[in-house]
Amino acid sequence: MAGVRMGREVDITTIERPHRKLWTYYIVSSLLAGPALPIVLLVRWFRYETLRYRFDDEGISMSWGILFRRQINLTYRRIQDIHLSSNVLERWLGLARIEIQTASGNAGAEMTIEGLLEFEALRDHLYSKMRGTTDKAASEGSSVQQELLTALHAVTEELSALRGRLDAKAEVRS
Repeated sequence: MAGVRMGREVDITTIERPHRKLWTYYIVSSLLAGPALPIVLLVRWFRYETLRYRFDDEGISMSWGILFRRQINLTYRRIQDIHLSSNVLERWLGLARIEIQTASGNAGAEMTIEGLLEFEALRDHLYSKMRGTTDKAASEGSSVQQELLTALHAVTEELSALRGRLDAKAEVRS
């Protein structure tokens, strides 16, 4: 179900930092740098420590960096495509990258959100926001679903009662 992870609902707006498993991923993947390991690890440590996310009603904000500060702000209207990707190590750690593309003309993603365990809930949230779904529409859909569920329970009870009467008639005849 969208927005649910391990039996609990995820509030996307409370996500501000990557999960600590991202640092584990950075350490293990930095080992491939060989002799440049200390430099690569230091750069990734700065990125991990300064990486911040903000999800609000208007869009997404992502910032990182110490010497060269970078900040990206995207409104939900600008999002055109969302890709979810993960390599073997990321899957093992339970992580994935969400690559967000806009119509800016860049060949790659405009923003890559990494280090989140709630990546599926976030992807679903972004899809609903980019399509213009509001919380009000979601709650209206929820009430319609509740009415449908109530009607299905009533039909099930009626069919059970009917089957009981048919079984009773069949016993009387035999």
